[in-house]
This record gives sequence, C-alpha cells and structure tokens, in this order.
Amino acid sequence: MRKHLRILVLVHESLVPPDSMEGLSDAELDPVKTEYDVTATLRNMGHDARPLGVGSDLGVINKAVDEFKPHVAFNLLEEFAGVGVFDAHVASYLEMLGLPYTGCNPRGLMLGHNKAISKMICRYHRIPVPRFHVFQLGHQVRRPKRLAFPLLVKSLTEEGSIGISQASIVRDDEQLAERVAFVHRTVQTDAIAEQYIAGREFYIGVLGNQRLQTLPLWELTFEKLRDDAPKIATARIKWDTQYRKQIGIDTGPAKDVPDPIRDEAARLAKRAFRSLQLSGYARMDLRLSDAGRLYLLEANPNPEIAYGEDLAESAHAAGIDYEALLHKVLSLGMGYRLRGQV
Repeated sequence: MRKHLRILVLVHESLVPPDSMEGLSDAELDPVKTEYDVTATLRNMGHDARPLGVGSDLGVINKAVDEFKPHVAFNLLEEFAGVGVFDAHVASYLEMLGLPYTGCNPRGLMLGHNKAISKMICRYHRIPVPRFHVFQLGHQVRRPKRLAFPLLVKSLTEEGSIGISQASIVRDDEQLAERVAFVHRTVQTDAIAEQYIAGREFYIGVLGNQRLQTLPLWELTFEKLRDDAPKIATARIKWDTQYRKQIGIDTGPAKDVPDPIRDEAARLAKRAFRSLQLSGYARMDLRLSDAGRLYLLEANPNPEIAYGEDLAESAHAAGIDYEALLHKVLSLGMGYRLRGQV
C-alpha cells in the first residue's frame, strides 16, 4: 500500500467532522467523534483524507471521485437515505465505480444486517444461536410452540440497540404481542423474538478477508444493575453516558474466562465471519450461558471504530495501536478489491 493516499471519508451529511477540536465542547464533538477520529488520524498518518457528507444522493460520491480521484474510500456510512440496510447499496455503488473501500462487502452487509437470515446461515453451519421467530409488519402475532419464554424482542434489521429496553424481555404472550406492536409502530420494521440467554455478554473483533485475526475477548459488565433486571444492552445503556455511569456499565477485557472458552469464542467468531461472507472488520456479540455454552447473538459488520471504543481498545490490547488499526483496515479494503472479489 502506498504511504500517501488520497482517501475519501464517507460520512452522513449531518456528521461531517470539523478540521479541529479547538473551542469545541465534548457535547459538540461527541456526535462526530468517529468521523473526527478517523479523518484526523488518517491525516496524521500523512494521507490526504477528505470527508464527504452523503445523504440521499449517490451523485455526490461520483462527483467527488471525478474531482478528487481517491485511491480508496473509508466507508463510515451506517445508512443511506435514512434506511439502515441501504448501506449495502452504497458499497455496491463503490464497486460499480471501481473504487476500493474499507469495511464489509455488499453481500456481507445484507446478510449481517438481517438477524434472522444470519441466524439461519449460522445454524446451518452448526454455530449455536438462540431460537427465534420473525413477526412481520401487519401480521398477527402467533408464537410457535417451540419458542419458549423468556424472549427478547427487537427490530429485525436495525442496529445500535434501537428500540431495545428492559421491556424488550417478555415472559408471556400478552407481553410478546405488546412488544412486537411497539417495534412495528416505533421502529417500523419487522420484529424478531429470540430466546433470552441469561449469562455473560462478550464481544470479539475480527479483522481480515481470507486470513482472519481475532482480537482479545471483551466483556460488557453490569456492576450496579438491580438483581432482577435482565442484563441486556438497551438503547439507554448504549447511548446514555450518564446512565451508564449510574448503573456501572462498562466494557473491557474479559476476566476469569477459561482458555477453552476463549478459544471457542475465537473459533465461532471466525466461522460466523466466513459463513456470512463478511470482509474487512466485524464485531461478534456472544453470550456465555449460565450452563457454560456459547451462543452467537449477532454479527456486526463495520462496527464502531472510534478511538477509545471497544474495537479500537481490544485491538490496542492485542498490540495494535489506533494508527495501525486504521492502516490495517485500509490495507484490507484495498486488498479485497485487488483480488477482484465482489
């Protein structure tokens, strides 16, 4: 890879980062932290990194490619035109333009975003996943008898814990119908109800295209959550910093985990990555049940990559600093295209 690259950093049109942090409060910088961290670090590495705001017009990408002639796009888009699953179409567009890009390929994005399809594929490959059922918009809620309570109800396709709260854990058919209706009404997607696995929640990062590297096992911990509350990553836990501090939510290296469990987590993460045909980088969410069995909850292509967040911190624990992580992500993006894979 060249030492000095022209890099087009694709961001949401409302999240174009400033050139400098000077004079900005944390509240002002927080919404664009990822975009700023990536752009500023790429520039510190000697690259010509230019952020481009994208909303609902792919033409702005085409224009920027014509004018800037980037070597690669650093893709930080999590949606297009307000639809989360449309980020796959942006990746497809970049491929049609012949522009290498970071992160996951279109097929992997589509498979990873659909929680039911990804679980069916993983189950076919004998990767343990919770039992589940999809409740489509506009259809009556009828629970299959094989699906036992308690269940976790969430959006089939949205990420970032959107629509998830303590009320997402349901214990009877009345609660199930109410929560499915809530997801349909507020998130406006199909809902998925899956077996709630009580236990420890782990994250494990994966880097690579063909040859895969897993990062150290990371854990979401709940220090002060009341004993009867389900330990799940709700939207409030994920996005409300003050609430996280209040109830002692933290993430960090998993402790007191036997080596066989760590090895199994790494194997499952790699198998899921390959089974879902992902590329670039991803984060796998796992649960270790009270009975000692690992389950894959979700595969997350193109996870949060800001400095100090879980993926970057786990990479640092593996001896990969933030600049090295971004260099690796760039190399994987350019290498994927150079092999002619689509």
